[in-house]
Order: sequence, then C-alpha cells, then structure tokens
Amino acid sequence: MTDLLFEDEVPGDAGAPPARMRTLDPWVVMIVDDDVAVHQVTQLVMSDFEFSGRRLLFLDAYSAAEAREILKERQDVALILLDVVMEHEHAGLDLAKYIREDLGNTHTRIVLRTGQPGQAPEEHVIKTYDINDYKEKTELTKRKLITVFYSALRSYRDIMIIDQSRQALRRSIDAITKVYDSQNLRRFASSVLEQVARLLGLEAQGLCASRIAAYAASHVEGRLKVLAATAEYSALLVDEDLAQLPKEVREAIDHALDTQGNVFEEHRFVGYYRSSTGNESLLYMSFSEPVDASARELLEIFCANVSITYESLLLREEIQETQRSTVYIIGEAVERRSKETGAHVRRVGELSALLAEKSGLPPGEVEFMLQAAPLHDVGKIAIPDHVLNKPGKHDAEEWAIMQTHARVGFELLNKSEKRILKLGAIIAHEHHERWDGQGYPRGLAGAQIHIAGRIVALADVLDALVSHRCYKAPWQFEEALSYIREQSGRQFDPDLVTLLMQNLDAVKSIYERHPDA
Repeated sequence: MTDLLFEDEVPGDAGAPPARMRTLDPWVVMIVDDDVAVHQVTQLVMSDFEFSGRRLLFLDAYSAAEAREILKERQDVALILLDVVMEHEHAGLDLAKYIREDLGNTHTRIVLRTGQPGQAPEEHVIKTYDINDYKEKTELTKRKLITVFYSALRSYRDIMIIDQSRQALRRSIDAITKVYDSQNLRRFASSVLEQVARLLGLEAQGLCASRIAAYAASHVEGRLKVLAATAEYSALLVDEDLAQLPKEVREAIDHALDTQGNVFEEHRFVGYYRSSTGNESLLYMSFSEPVDASARELLEIFCANVSITYESLLLREEIQETQRSTVYIIGEAVERRSKETGAHVRRVGELSALLAEKSGLPPGEVEFMLQAAPLHDVGKIAIPDHVLNKPGKHDAEEWAIMQTHARVGFELLNKSEKRILKLGAIIAHEHHERWDGQGYPRGLAGAQIHIAGRIVALADVLDALVSHRCYKAPWQFEEALSYIREQSGRQFDPDLVTLLMQNLDAVKSIYERHPDA
C-alpha cells in the first residue's frame, strides 16, 4: 500500500452542518478492490466525512464478481471506487460496462483507480467507458480523495434530484386528470409538494393543511384537514390526526395560526395563508439545509394555490350536493304523491350507480346515474290521483293513462341542456321498456334501449317488488330475486341480471342504509 499517500484533510463544504431534526440516510459508497488494505485505509481516512448532512456507508467487494452480486440487489450506491486489475487485467472495466449496459444504471458515479495506468490508458478508458473520473493511486492523497468524494456525491445528488423530480412530475401530470374532488386533490398536491422540495435541491419533509371558515363548507368547519404530505407525514392523508404530530411541529403550526403569519427558521418554514373568504392554510416544512428567500417564496405560492384550489373544489362539491338534494326532493315529492316512501328514489339511484359501475361505465357516468336515476318517475306528476293510487288493477283506459308518465317525464326533462337532466329524460322515457320488446312507450328491444334505461328498469322493479305499494304487500328479498332471474333475457338485460346476482352483498348494504321509514 505504498502508492496511497494521505495528507491532512483540508476544509470542505462550509464545515459541519447544525443538528437536524432527524438522521438522514448515509451516502452508500462501494469499494471494489482485491487489496484489503485499500479498503481499510480508504474507510479510515474518510470515516468523519460528511456531505449535505449525510455521512458515509461503505460496502466492500474484493472482486468484480462479488461487486456484480451486490449491485444486482442494491440500487442506492452513490459512488464506486473501482480497481482495474482484479480477477484479470480488465475486470474493473468489464464491471463498469456491466453496470451501465446490463444493469442500466447511469446514476451511480464510477471513479476508476489503478496502480498500473499503462494497462488502462486514461484517454482510451475515458473515451470507451462511461466512467466519471480516472485516478492513478499514486495521485490520491487525502486531500484529493476528499475532493473526489465531494465532486462525485454532488453529481450523484443532482442526478437523483432530476430523476426524482421527473418521476414526481409524471405522478403530478397523471394526477391532474383525477383532480375532480377534494380527496383527489390530496394525491395531486402531495406529488407536487415532493417535487417542489426536490427541485429546490433539498432533503425536506412536511405537510400542507387547511381550515375552512364557517360559511365556506360547514361539514369540515373549524378543523385542520391535511391536503398534502411528503412521505414522513403520509399517514395523515388517511386519518388526519394532527395530534399524532411531534410536539415541536404542532407548536410551530399553532404559533403560525395564532400570529396569522409565516415562521422562518434556518431549517424550518411554516407558511400561513388566509384566503379572501377566511379559509386558512398552513405549510410546514423541515429541511436538511438552510432555505433561502426564493425557496420560501416558492413554498408560499404552493400553499396559496393549493388552498385556493381546495376552496374551489369544496364550493363545487357543495353545488353538486345541492343539486343531488334537489333531485331527491323532486323524486321524493312524486313518490309521496303516489303514497310511496322517499327511500325508493335513493335506493334506485344507488342501485343504478352500482350496476353502472359494475358494467364498466366511467366514474363520471356512474355519478350521473346516481343523480339522474331518482328522476325516473317524475312524469307521474301528470297522472290523476285516482289512477296513480288505485289499489286494484287498472282497466285499459287507466293503464293507458298510467303509461303516459314515461313520455311526460321525458318531455319535462329533455327541455334542459344539462347532462344530468338529459340523462334523466332518457331514463324516464325508457325505464319501462323490456329486453324482449314488449315494454312501453315505444316497444324498444335489446340494445335499442339505452344502457341507462336498462339499468334503471332492473333497479326500479327490484325495489318495487320488495317495497310496499298501494296495490300489493312487499315481497321477500329472495322471492324478488327469483322473479328477476326468471325475467332475465325477457324483461331485463341478462348481463345486468348476472351483475346484480354477483353483487348481492353490495345490494343488501344499500337497503341497510336506506330502509323504509
């Protein structure tokens, strides 16, 4: 080991960093050399090395073959100090080629160390092999070795930041299409939050939370709801229990809320944002290194934008809930006029949504089914009471009058250009058509009937059979299912009957949630 000379260490990057809130994972460095002394001396002189708040973890391989086995299992090696001559004259070069080409690993920094430069000329090696530095062992003083570590690890860190940011951006782009409610916003915002930290080139953990004002959304009023979180706080996206946060984190958040302002510390930032409607949002982040003003500004913008988006989504959900409630009120008013329970329209809506989902319809269309199906009998408002509530069988004239409710419902709802009411018009018009073509009002058959009409036809009949009506007592559930099976391929779409029978647990749970009063 006479060709490795080490001098006293010179100062590196700005001295040792202050204490962190948590211990960061070390940089993984692999030494590949058949000389045991090389391993021992390298680890000895680099034992107190630290970069970006992280120390070193050394892996030892005494041959290229041994290194291959280790690298098959590990993807976190930041730096490889690689000897050329081991099992044979080009073992190190062959290993470098294997890492880049066979493993597809372009992230790990490879520094070639050789005591026999003539066997692997520098120009040829640099040109032919994807290595990052070439050093003769005679020139690796302690000072130069430290320089090699700083350079290689800084390069590896930056490559990983770019790669992780690319992955986070991919998740964010994918999540954009799914931000249709406040729950999906959390997935999107968490991806962006991770990406922001990595683009800043910092090891960072944190969360973003919002508290809604009383008049903005009463169902989440007054408590902090976590909208985004990095990995360390990801459990809060599930249970939102901020009481489980470390004491210093809760105290920092409470202080920002009390003062209604930002809190800046060297390794911690708490951003406070209050919207024009009084909603409050907070961003808590802890960093491995001090953050500058531009980083804080970017984080403040993130917090404000997430808060505004969340507020807008809550407002949209409030409007949707109001719309859904209005539909139920209309449907229940019709049902009460015909002396039926209001639970019928809710059950038909949920049964229809269930069948729509199991039929493979997109989530948006399933939601439309949930809201439109309760309007299936809205045309009954035009049916005279003596016909609508007759306890016995209708005569021919009365039956003809009763059948007009399908057309009347269609005409009422089809006047609107809104998609839910358009779908409601189709359902009102076709939910009494039959698979065999013997239904009304148009005698459509099979696939001529819109899928929504076929779904509600099945849901409506099932619920009517098990419910009390002025003309009959309720059937037992199994009795109603037997009738549905008998009418498969006749009154009902056979595929929908199969889906119903395959999901009876979900069907029964609907009746448990919405029993007759």
